[in-house]
Amino acid sequence: MFPEFRDQIAQLRANDRHFTRLFDKHNELDHQVKGLEDKHSPVYETEIENLKKEKLAIKGELYEILKKTATV
Repeated sequence: MFPEFRDQIAQLRANDRHFTRLFDKHNELDHQVKGLEDKHSPVYETEIENLKKEKLAIKGELYEILKKTATV
C-alpha cells in the first residue's frame, strides 16, 4: 500500500501511534476479507462488502495523513 510513501510510512509507524493503529487495522481488515473470500460462500458477501468499505475509509485516512506530513 502506497509504495511511493514507503520511507514516510516507516517513520510514521515508528513515531505516530494513531497512524500505526490505523495501518494495523487496515492490514487486519485485509486479512479478514481474504479469509472470507477464500471460503467462496455467498453467505459472507455482505460482511465482505462492509469490511471492504471500512478498509477503504481507513486507507483514505492514511493517505490524508501521508499527504499532510509529506516533505516537499
